[in-house]
Amino acid sequence: MSKRAAGILLPISSLPSKYGIGTLGKEAFRFVDQLVKAGQKYWQVLPVGPTSFGDSPYQSFSAFAGNPYFIDFEILMEEGLITEKDVEAYDWGADPADIDYEKLYNSRFKVLRKAYHASHFKKEKDYQRFVKKNKYWLDDYSLYMALKFYFGGKEWLAWEKDIRMRTKEAVEKYKKALQKEIDFWRFCQYEFFTQWKALKKYANKHNVKIIGDIPLYVALDSADVWTHGRLFELDERKNPINVAGVPPDCFSADGQLWGNPLYNWKRMQKDNFKWWEMRMRSNAALYDVIRIDHFIGIVNFWSVPAGSKTAVKGKWRKGPGKKLTDVIKKATEGSDIIAEDLGIVGDNVRALIQKTGWPGMKILQFAYDGDSKNEYLPHNFKSTNCIAYGGTHDNETLVGYYKNKKDKEMDYVYKALNITSKKELPQAVLRAAYSSIADTAIFQMQDILELDNSARMNLPATVGTNWRWRMLPKQFTKEHIKMLHELCKTYNR
Repeated sequence: MSKRAAGILLPISSLPSKYGIGTLGKEAFRFVDQLVKAGQKYWQVLPVGPTSFGDSPYQSFSAFAGNPYFIDFEILMEEGLITEKDVEAYDWGADPADIDYEKLYNSRFKVLRKAYHASHFKKEKDYQRFVKKNKYWLDDYSLYMALKFYFGGKEWLAWEKDIRMRTKEAVEKYKKALQKEIDFWRFCQYEFFTQWKALKKYANKHNVKIIGDIPLYVALDSADVWTHGRLFELDERKNPINVAGVPPDCFSADGQLWGNPLYNWKRMQKDNFKWWEMRMRSNAALYDVIRIDHFIGIVNFWSVPAGSKTAVKGKWRKGPGKKLTDVIKKATEGSDIIAEDLGIVGDNVRALIQKTGWPGMKILQFAYDGDSKNEYLPHNFKSTNCIAYGGTHDNETLVGYYKNKKDKEMDYVYKALNITSKKELPQAVLRAAYSSIADTAIFQMQDILELDNSARMNLPATVGTNWRWRMLPKQFTKEHIKMLHELCKTYNR
């Protein structure tokens, strides 16, 4: 990664837009221009896969596919596939700072289907190349989504037994019966990746690199688990045996029960982690830098018996470690990796990160607890090879975090940051990260805008109100851009 650089964390979904959610259209290109003016070299996004129940980008229908919600309607209008009238016929929500996922689900695909019917994409050479290049996952994902809508949105474990178990006869039967529907989902992927490619090319041309975030695990209700069931800890009926989570921590006294099926690491190792190789190759084509969420799970992972109500009764088990990171390194040659090393980090995790040479993360929101030896304090950074974050998508905003802190708790914060009030905090934390020895400093847009917890992206272990925040059209102002540019100039970023 670039030495002495800075970036902003802003999900695609949080970009301003007229139609309910951020997209890969003009606001995305405009944001790249703003990053350049602000002296930023990185744009970090959350996972861009199609979201499932709970709307979390970390619970996707596919580890390879792109989210059809991000396909920009205005680009489709320019291509003559839909009209403004087609789009304006639906309600996309009244609040431009919020995402109404129910309205998106009920309307977005109707518009995309109109574009699909108007398109002659099958005749395009670019489409034919796209299909060939993505053969490993595209056919299975498209069939999976066609089946999902055919069975009324039910998870694949609730489908009829023959197709749930993927018998050869059932797969062929449904491929013939649902051919047009399968083509629709291929069309959506083609449009997503075409638009993504154009955006990434524009960003790279302006010396902005895109950092993509990938979950360690995949959702149970996904094309990956349905297609490659033998690579996961499933019983003979394809039900999970053990599921993923983390033990009790500062976020939750019961731990976090994610519910993702665990990998059958022994079986994966037999073909030298082929699925992982293909996944990482795909992501290396998508992003310039890949942040591996919950990197700890590659070394040791929390295994919870399926059916548990909480994550408390789980146990630690050993992961594949260096055997997998070697495969990841080879598959992502030319791309950079960030290891998300938050949580319970043992010596074995630290040792593997050191062997890979990948940078870890330092969260400044965790730093100012009164202990001058806290590893997240900038004066305790032991190496330049790290990423300094104000906070992540799982944290409160800086304003929200410090709002209810008492004067006694704030004493060390004020001393360490050389400030006298909470009002000065967000910019003081920014300055601390930018002035640190960390190679890269990245902040959430919410913290640059100094927003409270109403703009929080995610509260772990909860469902219903997460992943909804959107930036307003003129919220990221010239003053914000000038401030960031000055910080970059002052601290050689």
